[in-house]
Amino acid sequence: MTEENNQQFSQEDLENIKERVLAALEQVIDPELGVDIVNLGLVYEVTLEPDGFCLIQMTLTTMGCPLADVITDEIHRALKAVPEVTETQVKLVWYPAWTTDRMSRYARIALGIR
Repeated sequence: MTEENNQQFSQEDLENIKERVLAALEQVIDPELGVDIVNLGLVYEVTLEPDGFCLIQMTLTTMGCPLADVITDEIHRALKAVPEVTETQVKLVWYPAWTTDRMSRYARIALGIR
């Protein structure tokens, strides 16, 4: 293991990295809706540990979404662009249930929802 992989991050570092994680997740597009998972409000929580482990708690627009594996694979791919993230786990959660209220203004405009 390299020294870089053993590095522990300060709280300020973690917040900066978390912002870059969210920016990377904005590159993950929901294939059915054509909008990224962050603006859709699907990402509920990003937890980043000082050792670089990143837990993404998210939901999908519907239970049993056939694209869950595609989206999860894209998350893993996107987070490879954040060098401080050494390991990624995606946890699907169903509470609270997703509604269009969680969408950003951008997503609402893109999808024609008021």
